[in-house]
Amino acid sequence: MKTYLYTLLLFITILSCKKEHEQEHHSDAKSGATTIVDVIHYPQEKHLKNVKQLTFGGDNAEAYWSFDGTKIVFQANNKEWELACDQIYVKDLKPLGKDEIPQLVSTGKGRTTCSYFLPGDSTIIYSSTHLKSKDCPIVPKKEDHGGKYIWPVYDSYDIFVADLKGNQLKQLTFNEGYDAEPTVSPKGDKIVFTSTRSGDLELYTMNIDGTDVKQITHELGYDGGAFFSPDGNKLIFRSSRPKTPEAVKEYKNLLAMGLVMPTNMELYVCNVDGSDLKKITDLGSANWAPFFHPNGKKVIFSTNHHKAKHDGFNLFMINVDGTHLEQITFDGVFDAFPMFSPNGKQLIFSSNRNNGGGHDTNLFVADWVE
Repeated sequence: MKTYLYTLLLFITILSCKKEHEQEHHSDAKSGATTIVDVIHYPQEKHLKNVKQLTFGGDNAEAYWSFDGTKIVFQANNKEWELACDQIYVKDLKPLGKDEIPQLVSTGKGRTTCSYFLPGDSTIIYSSTHLKSKDCPIVPKKEDHGGKYIWPVYDSYDIFVADLKGNQLKQLTFNEGYDAEPTVSPKGDKIVFTSTRSGDLELYTMNIDGTDVKQITHELGYDGGAFFSPDGNKLIFRSSRPKTPEAVKEYKNLLAMGLVMPTNMELYVCNVDGSDLKKITDLGSANWAPFFHPNGKKVIFSTNHHKAKHDGFNLFMINVDGTHLEQITFDGVFDAFPMFSPNGKQLIFSSNRNNGGGHDTNLFVADWVE
């Protein structure tokens, strides 16, 4: 579901930023602007080195490490792979070769999102709509909603377990409504996910086997994209918390249609049981895809708050107390979905960099420099 932010990025031109080696320039036929199309590592990105591109075409996002740090699981939509919408794949850390397709682990039916390794690295969880239909669900059009940017919250999403060969092993959620966005604690004992089972988009935890489901958040608004802290004791997540009567009405009306408008989200942190809830950003616009720094005291996330027209996303880092905001990446269009490797030495993320001036979103991995 998170990959719908890509639609914001169409026709955005990279207008600036220098590169460490020779650049290739092209003229954009529509705007006449000069675009840089081959940047892999911007010189301002001092926390990154040895940046390596892993995929080369299509939309590739939400890449998350195995517990042993040798593999990733991710979602992709690539017409050359004969896909109509996102499916889940697993691979090692080697760049994909020409015409190479990684191992499919979802069913290849419906739409999928939000995959994650389970303890032992032999199975993964992911969200899928395939039980309702083998076809991709209809994507709502902005024109039908006043031109506003919206996400569908498909009530056909449930959470499943599969092995690394694509054998479907188990269904974990059975409630009516949206169940998706699962991630796993580093302790290997809990899953956190987002569900509409209460009538609102709230966070829940459950055991690895799907038992002992507990509601974690209780305030009106979309709570999602949650991740555990390195010690497994806290959660970081994004949230839209409407406050005015107008905002509350709009949120409820959209949710009744299975939609949310993710253009105003801030980051929150709480204990795993939902206690000690704290808002850690107040930046305005869209702040999302947060992940804890290995020391548990900082959070890396994607935001467009710094863009005058909010027309591009970069990675930033902030302390969990809301201090010391620092920009990490500098692509002119889109950087998001950051995740530190289990040993804290590498960062994987998605970006529109080095895509020939097109709209492909690819996976990149880099060594992390403090």
